[in-house]
Amino acid sequence: MYRFAPSPTGDMHVGNLRAALFNYICAKQNNKKFILRIEDTDIARNIKGKEEEIFKILKRFNINWDELYYQSDNFSRHQALANKLVEQKKAFYCYCTSDELDAKKEEAKKNKKAYKYDDTCINLGILDNKKHLIRIKKPDEALSFKDEIKGEIKFEKDTFDSFVILRENKIPTYNFACAIDDMDEGITFIIRGEDHVSNTPKQEWIRKNLGFDKKIGYAHLPIILNEFGSKMSKRDNASSINWLLNEGFLPSAIANYLILLGNKTPKEIFTIDEAIKWFDIKKISKSPAKFDIEKLRFINREHIKMLSDDEIMKEFSMDKKFALLIKFYTQEASLINEIKNKILKIYSFKEIPDEYSKSAKLLSKEIDALSVVPNSFDEFKKDLIQKTNLKSKEFFMPLRLLLTGEIHGPKLDELYPFIKDDIKEIVKQ
Repeated sequence: MYRFAPSPTGDMHVGNLRAALFNYICAKQNNKKFILRIEDTDIARNIKGKEEEIFKILKRFNINWDELYYQSDNFSRHQALANKLVEQKKAFYCYCTSDELDAKKEEAKKNKKAYKYDDTCINLGILDNKKHLIRIKKPDEALSFKDEIKGEIKFEKDTFDSFVILRENKIPTYNFACAIDDMDEGITFIIRGEDHVSNTPKQEWIRKNLGFDKKIGYAHLPIILNEFGSKMSKRDNASSINWLLNEGFLPSAIANYLILLGNKTPKEIFTIDEAIKWFDIKKISKSPAKFDIEKLRFINREHIKMLSDDEIMKEFSMDKKFALLIKFYTQEASLINEIKNKILKIYSFKEIPDEYSKSAKLLSKEIDALSVVPNSFDEFKKDLIQKTNLKSKEFFMPLRLLLTGEIHGPKLDELYPFIKDDIKEIVKQ
């Protein structure tokens, strides 16, 4: 059983989607269920409607889940198990106030030591009518786990303190809720970002104390770097999946790139369905991978070329008759919006600069008067030159402006076959 467990606290970023893709692919490969769990325990930071946005994005990438859970629906279970651990003396009530803890943290900082809770309340038991939270007792042994990307990872026992599992407001901490939900939902393998490496031993310790003895496998994905070699953050536009989609990148191209990133793959351009046949989580590099927007643009062009006519109509919101012209324009542009704008210019009224205005009007008149539009550009060109007596720049520049609305662009003889049937409409001034 695999899962993707995003929090509804912000936009989905490339790291989130990469984890979702890898979990989905591995679930398909191993004929296991793929679970979507909305981790909404951070009530103060939850953003209304963000989970709907998560659903929408996953569906756009054809990532379909078998079961859906909201972590907050399980709060009573989390609370019951926290209290059970207290009863079993594996956890304890902590009455330390925030001010007291802050003072101890400040003291540790002053002494240049890492702060760890000092178990002040470990033997106090239950004090009536006094605010408290619950801490699980710190491990008395080193904790280790095998990571399919990073290998064996070990944490010595002095790495940990008695950490909080249930807050004063009875809301479980991330590690406690996550550990229990993975246990209850039958998760057998977890693929997530390497920022969770330090959480894994804590979650393993929680489940061990709860008597859970089934093995869970792990793969922690290296971080994705921006163009400057720093960890991608919200400040990097390309980190946002919504930004990439709005810019005009295809979901299939984004998926292709994220699967390719820091990976050894048998081919460069592929679909998710193809990746399911050969993907191997063990082949993901241990090192961080740099996000290259130009590489993604190249992959996007290749995926546009792969679109069927029906897919063209859906992704570009344009008639299927433009399918070949759209694919032709991948030599000029990489994104849906860029290509669409170039085609809309062809079929829009053109503002011709004064220096070419007279020649453009003459050309427009002669093209409109054609009884038969020639099949080849050479015939078309020869006929127009003969009728207008225009030569060189006087001919080609106004013609280019009439046909494309731009000074620069593809070779007109290559463009001509795609637009000749509409050419009279295109050049009307």
